Amino acid sequence: MLLGLVLATRGVVDCWAADKNPSAEVKSALQQLASQANYSWTSTPKAEPKSSLTRQGPTHGQTEANGFTYFRFTLEGNAVEVASKGGQSAIKTETAWESARELTGDREWIARRLQDFKPPHAEAEELLKICRTLKAERGGAYTGDFTAEGVKNLLLSRSRVEFLARVSPGAKGTARFWVKNGMLAKYEVNLQGKILLTDHQQEFAINRTTTVEISRVGSTQVQVPEEAKKKIASP
Repeated sequence: MLLGLVLATRGVVDCWAADKNPSAEVKSALQQLASQANYSWTSTPKAEPKSSLTRQGPTHGQTEANGFTYFRFTLEGNAVEVASKGGQSAIKTETAWESARELTGDREWIARRLQDFKPPHAEAEELLKICRTLKAERGGAYTGDFTAEGVKNLLLSRSRVEFLARVSPGAKGTARFWVKNGMLAKYEVNLQGKILLTDHQQEFAINRTTTVEISRVGSTQVQVPEEAKKKIASP
């Protein structure tokens, strides 16, 4: 009788698990995060030695619904701050804030990066779209491999040389999403491949993992420097 009860219980659990749709579960978790008034995040990149075109430190950011997004990080050892609102952005790379519109010449690639930036809930949604399929794991995690085209676009979009490069065959990438209490709590992206600089015929190996952790949901106060606000508001 006990064995029958155990088997019956296991059958119920198996049916429940089979009914779950991993992609739908993650999408719902992303929507739950997107609906929050505000949150903070930390994005930590980790690259194998000599496997990245640039060396970037952790990103610490804050965002609010229908308001400002502010984040800071280091790039090649230099401090960088970024603020945005309503499609307008400003960046501080040395001593003064500049709007994206002021970034011309050999700094236009920075303006493009600012325009392409998405806060974590939106970036995770884009990553979900290029996953072939998702598989549920223990601990509320879901993992999936990217499509070949998705990997190519990610490798190029995260490089400052996207217009002078191509991705060698064999590139691959995966995403892992963690859901806690029905909301996205963390996600991780691993990209591996080789980028060929077509103008110099140089090839760079990439093996980079970026982990994004969400925190202070609903209790974050986005603090943006006044100079950045002025640059964003200026015509």
